[in-house]
Amino acid sequence: MEEAIKKIIDHMTLEEKASLCSGKNFWKLKGIGRLGIPSIMVTDGPHGLRKQAGDADHLGLNVSVPATCFPTAVTSASSWDVGILYEMGEAIGEECVQEQVAVVLGPGVNMKRSPLCGRNFEYFSEDPFQAGEMAAAWVSGVQSKGIGTSLKHFAANNQEKARLVSNSIIDERALREIYLTAFEKTVKQAKPWTLMCSYNRINGEYSCENQWLLNTVLRKEWGFEGIVMTDWGAMNDRVKALKAGLELEMPGPSQYNDKQIVKAVRNKRLSVKVLDSAADRLITMALNAHKVQAKSYDAEAHHQIARKIASDSSVLLKNQGALPLSKGQSYGIIGAFAKTPRYQGAGSSKINPYRVDNILDALKEQKISYEYAPGYSLENDSIDPDLIQQAVDLAQSKERVVIFAGLPDSYESEGYDRNHLNMPESHNALIEAVAEVNENVTVVLFCGSPVLMPWRNRVKGILLSYLGGEAVGSGCVEVLFGDVNPSGHLAETFPLSLEDTPCYDNFGTDSLDVEYRESIFIGYRHYDRAGIEVAYPFGHGLSYTNFEYSDMKILWDQERKEGAVRLSVKNTGLIKGKEVVQLYIGKKDSAIVRAPKELRAFQKVSLNPGETKEVELKLDARSFSFYDVSIHDWAIEDGEYEIYAAASSRDIRLEGKLQVKGIVIRKVKEASEIDFETLFKGKLPFIAKDKTITVNTRVGDVLKSEKGKEFFGPLIDGYKSHFSSDDDAGRMMLSMLYDMPLRGLCMSGIISRGELERMVKMCTV
Repeated sequence: MEEAIKKIIDHMTLEEKASLCSGKNFWKLKGIGRLGIPSIMVTDGPHGLRKQAGDADHLGLNVSVPATCFPTAVTSASSWDVGILYEMGEAIGEECVQEQVAVVLGPGVNMKRSPLCGRNFEYFSEDPFQAGEMAAAWVSGVQSKGIGTSLKHFAANNQEKARLVSNSIIDERALREIYLTAFEKTVKQAKPWTLMCSYNRINGEYSCENQWLLNTVLRKEWGFEGIVMTDWGAMNDRVKALKAGLELEMPGPSQYNDKQIVKAVRNKRLSVKVLDSAADRLITMALNAHKVQAKSYDAEAHHQIARKIASDSSVLLKNQGALPLSKGQSYGIIGAFAKTPRYQGAGSSKINPYRVDNILDALKEQKISYEYAPGYSLENDSIDPDLIQQAVDLAQSKERVVIFAGLPDSYESEGYDRNHLNMPESHNALIEAVAEVNENVTVVLFCGSPVLMPWRNRVKGILLSYLGGEAVGSGCVEVLFGDVNPSGHLAETFPLSLEDTPCYDNFGTDSLDVEYRESIFIGYRHYDRAGIEVAYPFGHGLSYTNFEYSDMKILWDQERKEGAVRLSVKNTGLIKGKEVVQLYIGKKDSAIVRAPKELRAFQKVSLNPGETKEVELKLDARSFSFYDVSIHDWAIEDGEYEIYAAASSRDIRLEGKLQVKGIVIRKVKEASEIDFETLFKGKLPFIAKDKTITVNTRVGDVLKSEKGKEFFGPLIDGYKSHFSSDDDAGRMMLSMLYDMPLRGLCMSGIISRGELERMVKMCTV
């Protein structure tokens, strides 16, 4: 095929080559009929297919075709099961085949730096190793069907606030160890067809044109051979981006930037070899995708896969004899989410499901008798005394009560961040009131990120269902009544307060410069190092049975730098269950600043009552490595390491020691004694303060200027008129508006890039 593609490129005009570098429309890539290059389609999303029905609108917000809504990444990551992530990927790939979609835009592997990030439901974990393993399995599953994936958002996109223009300032070690590792693992293990750059700057330079990120790291170090595309509307300087290794700008068509490429080649600012290389990759992907023949899939089978993932990912946070429930007792089912469950996140990944299983219908199918009270309104957050009294009256007459609560759509979404960790007061007040009159209360939480639980010591059971997809109702009931033994474990820490979180002082501020002053200490690394008590630790998850760990053996080949930890796990209870065995490694006498321990391997194992299995957890050089900024490479520190087999980051079951050969390091100061500038090793790359209006000036800043208001006010009013604040898409777009750069307005179709640049020039005259 290489020779055939070379011949195609030889017959292309310069304009045709450049035209391939931007989309045909919102979701399709351009084809060239005379040369046999097909137009292919890409579409969201990471937990199900969001193919827009009919013609695409300018913002890709029209209704999408029916598809299976699988549990979101925050949920599926809690399974710690790479097998079911692969199975989900296969199913999504099959749906892409039917709908003739060539590339699905996912998964998202950005780190959960703060629990406030509005898009955390779409990301896997606060730990890069776990996120990388989950993502690699998902990508491999999708691509096994001949469908491409787009790993996103590359990189250091950890907040929604001003995400189109913010500047993530991160020291090199943190960038490598925390924020790039999941991308690296997925690229090396699963070879995604494409990778999507993020909107933000990294250390002063936009991701889309970051030569170090896209060329040095991604292509040269990791060996990535696929396509790099922009997030939708992320392009800044088209020629600079192409030089850095970004082939595809989306959405399209971008006639202005296509012409910029042609102009740059003609005036020798851009080598035609760079353009030919981009055309080669784009044509290769189009021809490979075109080989896949349409084939219908079994929607019911996919629904059952979604159901299995939902139940296997449910996390039993607390259980004081409350669960499993018995089908013969009388139940009060309370909370509007029982009838109208929150099962997915809001934003670009929102799926149009074939059907949604709710709790009430699932109980009826199981022939479980109950009475229902809504307890709160879905229309607003205010406490309704009448609804609470109705729920209290019901609870008083029942043996057991299950309350369904959590976060409404409006609390967490792409486009904006949360500003607190609270659930709606109406939900909290309901739980408190019901717990006053019934001592057998279980709370089921539907949410996409951690919440504070002021009532957690007053209820007997807490089941975290997160956002469980279209089968959340049936999957949840299976777990509540013991048909499925819960085996989910947290992929993030639930803190006791917002003030305890690692970047409390450096998240969601008005500054465009986002300083990652916590460095490598995010998630459990931070809580463990600071000795902070948490509500529920990373890796935590209870079961209806018990597991015993024993006989740990540590094997290590120093020459090959590979090994394993082997241990036995026994189900000591009376029912079948699954345990997530987690392996952490630490170094107590380290000469460098480290977290007390870090996740380095895990395995989920299924055990019958009384059964024992040997679990083997692989080790390699990276299991013991840190990123040495003095040599810009990975290195192993010489000395003794602590090996922990655990059921969570704070539930250590077995400990061992291993001597590993490496480099001897001179002791450095504690991180608390090092200021951020020293840690960063250079002048901090802040965004230059300039009141001149450019295409990258935020809309909110433009409107502060009289000239800006005069020239752009009507345009911005026109943009606002597209949206309503009463729906998810409208809320998302309006919340982003004032932090959006002017060039972001081009994606709405109300102005072209050329017209925008002319208006900017008029503003600066």
